[in-house]
Amino acid sequence: MAKETFSFDIVSEADLQEVDNAVNQAKKEMAQRFDFKGSKSSIEYNRAEKKITLVGDNDFKLNSVRDMLANKLAKRGVSVKFLTFKDPEQVFGGCLQQVADLASGIPQDKAKELVKIIKDLGLKTQAQIEGEKIRVSSPKKDDLQTVMAHLRKIDFPIAITFCNYR
Repeated sequence: MAKETFSFDIVSEADLQEVDNAVNQAKKEMAQRFDFKGSKSSIEYNRAEKKITLVGDNDFKLNSVRDMLANKLAKRGVSVKFLTFKDPEQVFGGCLQQVADLASGIPQDKAKELVKIIKDLGLKTQAQIEGEKIRVSSPKKDDLQTVMAHLRKIDFPIAITFCNYR
């Protein structure tokens, strides 16, 4: 009889519906705030391209829009680490525009770092990179839960989530 193994996947993928909800809440707040009356500031979310475009009248307004979005994402349980902000650029009418890309997948170098962290724990677990995710398997569920708990505790530069726990 073959010995049963348990596994889970480590991915870097934001819940797109929660991101959509956070963007809509930020838009609603922007419409209600007095300091944004008559402003050209806006937030646009392109779900297909996984991009969020922020526009502000000036640097201060752009930072306010970014903070507003970050707060709404945090309230919905989406880490700001999923966003990669590009440098702001001048656009029409002297406004500033900043594009944020949503992370999808773990870069190869970060995946190798995660595998090394898991191996350094000294548990009987196997971690293997499969494309843009990492599969961790073990004959003991407790070892997998220990790995998850350890990865949640460390401050890793990219946001990671766990899925397909079996």
